[in-house]
Amino acid sequence: MEIEMKIRGLMMDPVTNMPIVVLKDVQGQAILPIWVGVYEANAIALEIEKVQTPRPMTHDLLRNVFLGLDVRVQKIVVTDLRDDTFFAVIWVDRSGEMMTIDARPSDALALALRMDCPIFVDDQVLKSTKVTSAITERSSNEQLRSWLEGLSDEDLGRYKM
Repeated sequence: MEIEMKIRGLMMDPVTNMPIVVLKDVQGQAILPIWVGVYEANAIALEIEKVQTPRPMTHDLLRNVFLGLDVRVQKIVVTDLRDDTFFAVIWVDRSGEMMTIDARPSDALALALRMDCPIFVDDQVLKSTKVTSAITERSSNEQLRSWLEGLSDEDLGRYKM
């Protein structure tokens, strides 16, 4: 089963100093932090802030290619978590034929923002992140999870690079 999520914000991990995309389900019950690279976080932040760049960024190019080929992006789905790595697919419709395209979640999220399509996470991914955090002995992970779950809307403000 897939759970619809929204991007609630971008922030820096206080432990690793890496960007985190924070997804929250539309019902407000689950939060999923996904650590991403700096360039991917920048691409997401630019679209969240509606910043126009002088030339198309990579995700803008991909959007333009899809639109030019009359391909509709139906949704993106974070499908799996293996060895601390998230996996995602982009569902596209080309002339009535549904296809999936393998993607990194950060790229899929940046594209979803540009294509204004829904974002989903497989419920098994949400369950496995809870199991993983329960098994983890390191207190820093538990502290980070607790900190993320306690964030308010004000905490999830503008992302600065």
